[in-house]
Amino acid sequence: MPVIAAGGWWGMSTDVDAAPSGVPGTGDTAPGIPVPDRRKPRRRGRRKVLAGTGVLVLLAAVGVAVLGPFDDGDTRPASSTDGTSLAAVREGPLSTQVTQSGTLSYAAHGDGTPYSVVNQATGIYTWVPGEGGEIGCGRALYRVDEKPVVLICGSTPAYRALSVGDEGREVRDLNRNLVRLGYAERSELDPGSAYYGAETAEAVAELQEKLGVDRTGSLDLGDAVFLPGPLRVTKATARAGTRAAPGAQVAQTTSARRQVTVELAPGQQTQVKVGDRARITLPDNRTTPGRVSRIGTVARSGDDEKDSSGATIPVYITLDRPKDAGKLDEAPVRVQITTDGVEKALIVPVTALLGRAGGGYVVEVADPAGGRQRRLVPVTIGMFDNDNGLVQVSGDLSVGDQVVVPAS
Repeated sequence: MPVIAAGGWWGMSTDVDAAPSGVPGTGDTAPGIPVPDRRKPRRRGRRKVLAGTGVLVLLAAVGVAVLGPFDDGDTRPASSTDGTSLAAVREGPLSTQVTQSGTLSYAAHGDGTPYSVVNQATGIYTWVPGEGGEIGCGRALYRVDEKPVVLICGSTPAYRALSVGDEGREVRDLNRNLVRLGYAERSELDPGSAYYGAETAEAVAELQEKLGVDRTGSLDLGDAVFLPGPLRVTKATARAGTRAAPGAQVAQTTSARRQVTVELAPGQQTQVKVGDRARITLPDNRTTPGRVSRIGTVARSGDDEKDSSGATIPVYITLDRPKDAGKLDEAPVRVQITTDGVEKALIVPVTALLGRAGGGYVVEVADPAGGRQRRLVPVTIGMFDNDNGLVQVSGDLSVGDQVVVPAS
């Protein structure tokens, strides 16, 4: 029976698209299958172009040959000039990925706006950090009348003085900071407590001694700024020597935490989940690991009117080794997110798949005795490893069987 195929190869795709609706069966949908960029010369005889819109759409989606009707187990002679080679069926782990470009930067608010450092002290600014400065939790963020205003890493802004007997979310943030920074032991101060007790007061006094201010054991409004941190200064809006007024902005900052932002099409986003492993390729081609930490909920439209990609969903990836990124900011990177995997799969190259005109797929298996006959074996396809051009299959195949693939 004649083999009918598209006359060429399709380029690599970073999208994971669904197979066309013309392919029946729940196991026979194929995300975008990457194949080599270079085009093969059109060959006569074995592989010919098939007319018909529906079949051409199928070929463009999966990049495989299409066979005419046949009976399961059909055999046909091999040709020494048909431009094919053999690949062994193997068994092992297989994973599927979403590969996309991204941007390495410092983390900001979820909506992309910077954090605003708001002053509550009165006096004269005697030191304000410059652009690019990084401030850790428990460190001086700026100075008023030479008195340091300390950064407490937390999500509830300072709005009152704090002392023994107070309770609230900002007290919980304070207790957590004091334990993490080593000013109190967990056995002495519960980091999850929202109560300002004697243990908190003693730890605050230790912090004040470290900062070089009076050991009062309490915090006046203006002594501290509560913001998610550590922080990196992107713009200093106050200047040393000017008057510090309550409510005035001192600086704009982002988190000092590094993150990669990837814009995914909604169809890709449904495959990605928080916690998925990622591998980031930096501009110098070094790689560093990370994990998906957050997935946006609001779609973004393309800025370019000519952009036909439509809306995208931001996906945020935290680096496992932030130091690998150095001081890079707004740097283009390549991201591979592993979205799923199986420990034990029967694996063949994607290019071994042949589409059946009536639906489904087969692979062409060589004669194990070295003869010229080749057996057509129906298979059900499973997971795709897009980046490596591999696919999980099930059917009447065994490990070590030789399947026919286009010659490289």
